[in-house]
Amino acid sequence: MKISVNVNGCTRESDVEARTLLVNYLRDELGLTGTKIGCDTSQCGACTVHMDGKALKSCTSLAVQADGCDVTTIEGLAHNGDLHPMQQSFWDNHGLQCGFCTPGMIMATTALLADNPNPDEDEIRHGLEGNLCRCTGYHNIVKAVAAVAQAGGD
Repeated sequence: MKISVNVNGCTRESDVEARTLLVNYLRDELGLTGTKIGCDTSQCGACTVHMDGKALKSCTSLAVQADGCDVTTIEGLAHNGDLHPMQQSFWDNHGLQCGFCTPGMIMATTALLADNPNPDEDEIRHGLEGNLCRCTGYHNIVKAVAAVAQAGGD
């Protein structure tokens, strides 16, 4: 099937098999490997991207479902070499260790702040449900998100 997807601000036209998962399309066809494959069951959140401004686990969506949509990956958050405020806050607040879950965490939390620009700690933790980290214990991730919210988002 032929699809046309606006990925990180660039229109990409591709022929894909109807069964191709969005995560595989992004990684294998477009070379955007920041979107991770962690569990293949939508439980870990490492594959989270934005589709039309909403957080989406790309391992549970087909590439053909993104036809005509705007998709943003972790690679699309930075602009002109400057990190997105959430990326910078994860760095500044030590919200990462191994980094495997980080792209999904950042994509989930930027969507959270788009819907709720001033969340409290419980709302941040609730917004992170469905994103698993085996390294950090989440404290510094929550701190990073709160810092961006306090600074007024992006």
